[in-house]
Amino acid sequence: MQYHIFSPYRVCPIGAHVDHQHGLVTGFAIDKGVDLFFNVRNDSRVILDSKSFSGHVEFDIAMPTLVKQGNWGDYARGAKFALQKRFHISNGIEGVIKGSLPVGGLSSSAAVLVAYVMAFAKANNISLAPFEVMRIASEAEREYIGLNNGLLDQACIALGKKDHLLMLDCESNDYRLIPKPAEMPDFELGVFFSGLTRSLMSSDYNLRVTECKTAAWIVQAYENMPLKTHEKTFLRDVPESMYKRCRDKMPPRFARRAEHFYSEHRRVREGITAWETGNLEWLGSLSKASCESSIHNYECGSPELIAIYEAMLTTDGIYGGRFSGAGFKGACIAIVDPTKKASIKQEITEKYLSRFPQYKNTFRIYFTKSDDGARFL
Repeated sequence: MQYHIFSPYRVCPIGAHVDHQHGLVTGFAIDKGVDLFFNVRNDSRVILDSKSFSGHVEFDIAMPTLVKQGNWGDYARGAKFALQKRFHISNGIEGVIKGSLPVGGLSSSAAVLVAYVMAFAKANNISLAPFEVMRIASEAEREYIGLNNGLLDQACIALGKKDHLLMLDCESNDYRLIPKPAEMPDFELGVFFSGLTRSLMSSDYNLRVTECKTAAWIVQAYENMPLKTHEKTFLRDVPESMYKRCRDKMPPRFARRAEHFYSEHRRVREGITAWETGNLEWLGSLSKASCESSIHNYECGSPELIAIYEAMLTTDGIYGGRFSGAGFKGACIAIVDPTKKASIKQEITEKYLSRFPQYKNTFRIYFTKSDDGARFL
């Protein structure tokens, strides 16, 4: 019997770069993502092919997980690694995986990990709730792949629900799926790919995580708070009032990282109210403010992404948007009026390619809708 898992990509309108500091985040699962087709094997072999990447992956799911191999198969090995810590797994799969959009900015790696966790669990008769899938996939990315992320990506992918905004507290892991109000106008989510693909492992992502933790450490030291190890230190542990007392004494780099965290925390709270009241203009303006802080306080964003974002600011039909993913290459996302998609596509394309004509063959625009989380079809 062949199984089919659809694991969606995700979009985060507000709540950028704060999940790894136990902040508040929002997000949607979208109707583009990763498809994994597989059969359960009678032995322990895992045999995988990809429609997106070259090479053939094989390994034994029952054996201890070896070090990373440096190819796309590491995500399957990572899922195996995290599952093996909890369960005895002995049945492999044979399958093909493919993505529906180019890599960059929509957490395709997290979508792939979620799909593999679900597939290996199915093959070994392990029943996992969506929240458990989220935690295992996140652990695989942190501990095996080596990306010091929070739970945002996996939460949107595993827990998402069509026409609902997910709000996740990354400290308590409490979450809400907030339905779209009846009075809210229709909207879609624009995805603007710069044409420049990215890998978080080759960006400054992990450096920014370290800088945030150092900012928390500095405030705690000034305030004579007990210090924990760097690994267990988070900006969420530091009240904003303490940060403000120490802000002018801190090295500017670390003050800016903290400023982004606290301002983004406020924007998420406002964004929930904007969503609940059906106010897309307000939600969009908060998403733009999030991107401004990402540029100036978090200091991410390639020239290409900044060019797309600036083009978005003067394009009719776009309520607002920001960099997607870690914001070093990849994509921008936007909340858009679906009646103006054609003019948005034309205008953004013209503005962007006038500045970066070298990407004319790889720049892409897609329009997506919110969708349910990862599931068997």
